[in-house]
Amino acid sequence: MSDQINRLPVSIYAESTPNPISMKFVADKQLVAGSPIEFLSVDETNNSPLAGKLFQYPFVRGVFIASNFITVNISDAVDWNDIVLEFREMIQQFLSEGNLVIKEPISGADIQKDFTTSIDSNRIDSNLESRILSDQDLKIAQILDEQIRPAVEQDGGAINFKSFIDGKVTVELRGACSGCPSSTVTLKSGIETLLKRLVPEVKEVIAEEL
Repeated sequence: MSDQINRLPVSIYAESTPNPISMKFVADKQLVAGSPIEFLSVDETNNSPLAGKLFQYPFVRGVFIASNFITVNISDAVDWNDIVLEFREMIQQFLSEGNLVIKEPISGADIQKDFTTSIDSNRIDSNLESRILSDQDLKIAQILDEQIRPAVEQDGGAINFKSFIDGKVTVELRGACSGCPSSTVTLKSGIETLLKRLVPEVKEVIAEEL
């Protein structure tokens, strides 16, 4: 009787990001349903065999898993050019063997159940569930979701709306965007400029440190 594993056809390619410590690995299949999931240490990976396997490398600092891609952050003491092929092959083998990326679905908070907008509530931080979102909150979140999020995901990251208080918008940057040297420029020259133009009450946009 053969012990050979029946492998599934899976294609993975690596894509560099604006963050030199981050590499994006894109799959030709869905990896998770719903909102992206980020793991910042091996202790957080009990529910994700793939993230746990990636953290076996001691220089891995973060794993971000979205619909069809994985962003891996590493120590700046390591050069991606030396390891990218090994990581691509490891991820491809893991997926082709039919292993689970996530053991159980991780659902986002059920925020403001009577939402009547098209905003994906998983893009809004769960801490907001304790208060009623204002019209300005909803408008800002919708702009981020529809006009900013696609570009951020293209770079291997994600952006979540945290709060809007006294003219200041606070967002959370994840994946490749977290700690990226160019994220401050993007935040100020791109996101802040857009929000100020579309929502005059916005005076400043800042990123919350993880």
